[in-house]
Amino acid sequence: MNNFVLSIIIINVLFSYKGIQDRLFLDRYKFQVGPILAGQKLRLFTSGFLHIDYMHLGFNMYALYIFSDAVVDSLGVLNFLIVYVGSMFLGNLFSLAYHKNEPYYSAVGASGAVSGIVYSAVMLYPNMSLIMFPIPIPIPGYIFGIGYLLYSIYAMKKQLGNVGHSAHLGGAIGGFGLTLLLYPQLIFENPVMIGLLAIPIVLLFVVEKRITN
Repeated sequence: MNNFVLSIIIINVLFSYKGIQDRLFLDRYKFQVGPILAGQKLRLFTSGFLHIDYMHLGFNMYALYIFSDAVVDSLGVLNFLIVYVGSMFLGNLFSLAYHKNEPYYSAVGASGAVSGIVYSAVMLYPNMSLIMFPIPIPIPGYIFGIGYLLYSIYAMKKQLGNVGHSAHLGGAIGGFGLTLLLYPQLIFENPVMIGLLAIPIVLLFVVEKRITN
């Protein structure tokens, strides 16, 4: 694993440990619509390094570990950081827009940033093989990416589980856009695949009117 990625994982672990042990710390720095709209913009950043429990932390950090090398190897460390932090902010901004009328809506986690890295990795290596538990059959990365976003759109609209699906979507959109911005030749190298991966994003903005109301 790249040492820079390891540093990000360590920061997540330390901040999350503090938040899990200290509820006041968690409440002070988590994503919450009311305080953010009142001016506490720092929460858009700090919430991305907090997790509600160790399982939540472990899942996000494992996903980051699995997909980070593909992005670092193709884009470099600095551009990896741009995709990671940019996806974090865009995920939280999308979530803020979607839940703007819910002042008590709150969330924590690196899911937006990690979703951006996952989608970036899939764009760079669309034919990578992934095995998703409990299905023991390898699937191409682009199938996973499209399915992940379609499920996130459905889950967000249906408000399934105690999960920030809107942050996942915003983060993935950030990963898609920032990767193309940093590596635009992808459009010419594999236009069909990029078009396929764009379908769920276009679908989201076609069918979802709530964020613009």
